[in-house]
Order: sequence, then structure tokens, then C-alpha cells
Amino acid sequence: MSENRLKIGITQGDPNGIGWEVILKTFADPRMTELCTPVIYGSLKAAEFYQKTIADLEPVPFHIASSIHEIRRGKINLILCGDETKIEPGTASPEAGRAAAEALHAAVRDLRDEQLDALVTAPIDKESIQSDDFRYTGHTEFLAAELGGEPLMMMCSDLLRMGLVTIHIPVTEISHDLTRQKIVTRLEQLRSSLKADFGIVEPRIAVLALNPHAGDGGLLGSEEEHIIRPAVNEAYEKGILAFGPFAADGFFASGHYRDYDAVLAMYHDQGLTPFKTLSPDGVNFTACLGSVRTSPDHGVAFDIAGQDKADPQSMRNAIYLATDIVNNRRAWAEWTSNPLPHAERERGGRDLSVKDLPDTEKES
Repeated sequence: MSENRLKIGITQGDPNGIGWEVILKTFADPRMTELCTPVIYGSLKAAEFYQKTIADLEPVPFHIASSIHEIRRGKINLILCGDETKIEPGTASPEAGRAAAEALHAAVRDLRDEQLDALVTAPIDKESIQSDDFRYTGHTEFLAAELGGEPLMMMCSDLLRMGLVTIHIPVTEISHDLTRQKIVTRLEQLRSSLKADFGIVEPRIAVLALNPHAGDGGLLGSEEEHIIRPAVNEAYEKGILAFGPFAADGFFASGHYRDYDAVLAMYHDQGLTPFKTLSPDGVNFTACLGSVRTSPDHGVAFDIAGQDKADPQSMRNAIYLATDIVNNRRAWAEWTSNPLPHAERERGGRDLSVKDLPDTEKES
């Protein structure tokens, strides 16, 4: 086995949610340490508590460390955070929120110091985590503040990739927050990520409308004609293969999403509702940061915490995707640093990674 395994940081999330259960079930499979060196930030007390709630699961052999400098490659490392927290499955509490924040702050410090190759975050409770040290509406906003950059929230699965223009804002503010420039910027970000993080040579992106029936020519709203369509046209003129706006209901009902490498939704639930319906084990990826961060696409699930009912597949997929993106970024950086030698080597060869494009594009 390679000694160059990627170091993947994993935060425990809210210790009263299902974070520890999906972490333990994930690393009960010893093959995971062949993929990466996991570095979990959290409470040994919580890990041992949830270990007892899972039937027929062998104890996970943690290597306990007090800092990133004490971890061992190929081991399941646990950097201790929040061990004094009282564990009450299914209960939202400020104490559990502080433990989640402590683990997150520790992991992000190591990520920022380039001691980790990527970060995977278990879910937090957005209300109980609020404190003087954490005033953010979610992981995405926190990571933007800590790591810099303008993050793009993207949901990913083998079936669908979904980017969002607006993220965690009230529905009443969505229309006011949408601008032509914001949509163009999101399309530029999405194209850049699809190329560098997913290895797609020239991605095709579908853009959803905001209003029912794509506004019906202004009868049901003017955002399509005044904001979204001009943004799509501007992006296309810049070389981005963007198409739309498409009415969301028909777009997904017809399976039209299969014709594109990604979809750009105008707001959170417009994108996440069809995504989670079609891809229940998908992954949340924070694109366009200097560091790679993924997470399972579910929440704390207080209603089933501590009951051995949580499915770990989304957590596994988050780890798989994190390692893939790190490797893809490195390959992309090497390829684009000096493309001429690569082009010379491959001259005369057919690029099989380029998708055949259909002869016509259908807009609504």
C-alpha cells in the first residue's frame, strides 16, 4: 500500500446527531485506510458511546493523537476535541454545538496550514452551534470566512451535479438577491470547477428559471427575461456552454438533466429537492475554495440519532469524492502548467474524454 495516502480530515459534527454513527460505520471497513489516512476531530467519549449503540460492529481501532503532528499514516486517527460534552442523542443543546464548533475550528486550522489534503464535515445543528465564536448560517459561509474566496455550493452524485446561485437566505429575499452578474459569476465558477475538479473538458450547464413555466413571457414574473436569460447569453458569449432558462418541473420530469454535466439552480430548495430525490446518497461539495471540502448531503437527523438507523453511504461517498477532487486538481494543475509538452505527446491521438454534443439545443 502507498505511503502517500491523502490525509483527509473528518469533523464529528453535532455529537447528539448521527455524525458519529456514520463515521463509525464508514471506518468499520478496513479498506477505507487503503484509500486515505483519516484524521477525525472529535470526542473519544462520544465515539465509544455510539459504538455501543451499533449492533454487530467491531470496535474501530483509533490511534489517539493530541495534534496533527502525532497522527500515523494508514491508521484511523482521532484528534481529541470536546471530550467533556454530555452525550444526549437526539437533543439539540448549546453544549453539543460548542463541541461541534471546537472540532470544526481545529480541523480548519490544520487544513489552512496545509496539514490536511481535504476536509469532510459531519452535519451540525445550525441553531445550537451559534455562539460568539460561530455566527454563520452553515459550513459554507464559515469556510468562506476562514479560507477566503467565493464558495459555490454544489451537490454531486454519479447522476447529477447541482450548483446554487443563492444558498442560505429566506425565500422572500431570493428575487432581490438575484442579479445578472451573480448568475454569470456562478456559471464561471461552475465551469471552472467542472473542468479542474471533475476533469470535464468543456462542460455543458443547464440554467433553471426562477418562476413557474419560466415566467410565461412575463405573466408569472420578469426575472427570466430581465436577469436570467441575459446572464445565460452573456455567459455563452464568454465561451461557457450555458443553456436555458428551463422551467424546473418539466426539466426534471422529462429527464432533461441527463443531457448536461451540471445544473445551476436559483435557490436552495429548487436544487436540493430534486437532487436528494434522485440521489439520496449524494455529496455536498464546497467548490471554488483553495481547499477541498465535502460533506454528506443529510443533516443531524436527531429523530434517529443513537438508534442504529443511519446509513453511512453518503459519508463514504463524501470521502471518495474528496480524494477524487484532490487528485483531479493536482492532475489539472500539472496539465495546465505547461500544456505544450502534453499536446505534443498526444498529437494525433483522439481525445475520448470529449463528449459528443447533440446537433441542436432545446431551450424553453
